[in-house]
Amino acid sequence: MPEIQMPKLSDTMTEGTLVAWKKKKGDHVSAGEVLAEIETDKATMEWESPEDGTLTEIYVEEGGKVNVGDRIAFIDGEGEEKDEKEKKPEGKEEEKEKAEEKNKPKPEAEKEEKEEKAKPEKEEAKKAPEKKEEKPKKEEKAEEPRAEKKNETERPAPKIEKPEEARVKASPVARRIAAELGVDLSNVKGTGPEGRVTETDVRAAAKSVAVLADRGGAKAESKPAPAIKAGESARIQLSGMRKIIAQRLVESLGPVPHFYLTIDIDAGPLMEAREELKSAGEGADAAKITVNDFVLKAVVQAAVKVPRVNASFDGDAIAQYADVDLGIAVAIEDGLLTPVIRAAQNKSLREISEVAKDLAHRARNKRMKPEEFQGGTFTVSNLGGMGIDSFSAVINPPQSFILAVGKITKVPVIDDCDQIVVGHRMSLTMSCDHRVIDGALGAEYLKELRHLLENPALLLV
Repeated sequence: MPEIQMPKLSDTMTEGTLVAWKKKKGDHVSAGEVLAEIETDKATMEWESPEDGTLTEIYVEEGGKVNVGDRIAFIDGEGEEKDEKEKKPEGKEEEKEKAEEKNKPKPEAEKEEKEEKAKPEKEEAKKAPEKKEEKPKKEEKAEEPRAEKKNETERPAPKIEKPEEARVKASPVARRIAAELGVDLSNVKGTGPEGRVTETDVRAAAKSVAVLADRGGAKAESKPAPAIKAGESARIQLSGMRKIIAQRLVESLGPVPHFYLTIDIDAGPLMEAREELKSAGEGADAAKITVNDFVLKAVVQAAVKVPRVNASFDGDAIAQYADVDLGIAVAIEDGLLTPVIRAAQNKSLREISEVAKDLAHRARNKRMKPEEFQGGTFTVSNLGGMGIDSFSAVINPPQSFILAVGKITKVPVIDDCDQIVVGHRMSLTMSCDHRVIDGALGAEYLKELRHLLENPALLLV
């Protein structure tokens, strides 16, 4: 009968929000069946039941925020509750009988032990009357079993505890204080040896506003709205995602030594290739391939040609990766996600296009699994569709670089005949971790990237 706890669904998750229960109290659930929707710092995910049983308790209501590891529900295994109730009395009677047998004196063993002890005494003092010495000893031995039986009958019956409390390690004083103050020990974090709950822990929990007197059904936390200061129109509470974004950016710009390389490429051939694919018809798969898909394919192939950029700084070494796990920055309502295209070097232009669109769609709808947005080797961020000419992005540690892609603009250019003509240009800015990538290495990578994008037929091979 497992106690269901808030799972850690991402590497940075410390708390989760119970968005919605897909089952209600008393419903039967099967292993693998969706039990609830949980919002992490990065996405909203469907959470599956770990095993079969009946959902007997729901401790957190919809909208409630819970720390990782805190209980949120309780599932009774099929038929377990009934079996345990029937087995408990029998088990206790058997334990009592075993204890009585253990405490029951063994006359024969005691008699032999007594005789062995008495032998040296007889040899040393043969003159002493044996009957006078043995009589009080026999009386003492006879009284000991009676005293033990008397203490056993006077011993109070063991207290029957709730399943949750029985699993909690707590001192007797802590249990007594908890009963007096109405504190549920299963919700108290112990600071004693091996996590044992002490009296101090119980009293601190009773005083804390965060711990409720009755945790039979935890309510959603109602935090007061942030106080608006003079001159402010509103103060917006940070979501879990925004907190992580702030933390990651500080971790990046502080310790990671950034430097930036920018190039403008001739995007004319790229636009022509795109128009040719569109001419295949609206229903054709090729027509769905975008300029961004060409860029994604090109950055992957360039990394294969210049593998030293596909690496990260790791203390006293540089870790170089065999696969190109490409992160793509996706803007969502309250932040940014970077889903990862795994082993992108093995995928065709069409496959990269399909995977990228699927990941972006599920990211915007917060329907991603943790493993789908973790562990990229480098990232591409494209704000061209939002009208940005050029920009510099912040590296996502431990990656060694991030590529910022601007929009394609029409500009006057001088052709090979020294004539001013209308051309298409796209700005690319590479933010590099100087511990891994030097200027020359970054320039080598951008040179290869330019060659691929200005000759898009190479990306179709």
